[in-house]
Amino acid sequence: MNYYERIITDADVMLGKPVIKGTRITVELILRKLSDGMDLKVLLECYPRLVQEDVLAVLSYRVQQ
Repeated sequence: MNYYERIITDADVMLGKPVIKGTRITVELILRKLSDGMDLKVLLECYPRLVQEDVLAVLSYRVQQ
């Protein structure tokens, strides 16, 4: 998966932290929720602007960092 199609950094958005494109949802937030044990289905329900591909992009981003 090419995470760079879904994850951006912009100094004007969330102080330049990596976010899901078109949102203010940070990669850090998604990783924290998953590491706390949140189920993917619940995560997507809590953040309706997210889709499964966004979460996969976050995981791919993390592996490559």
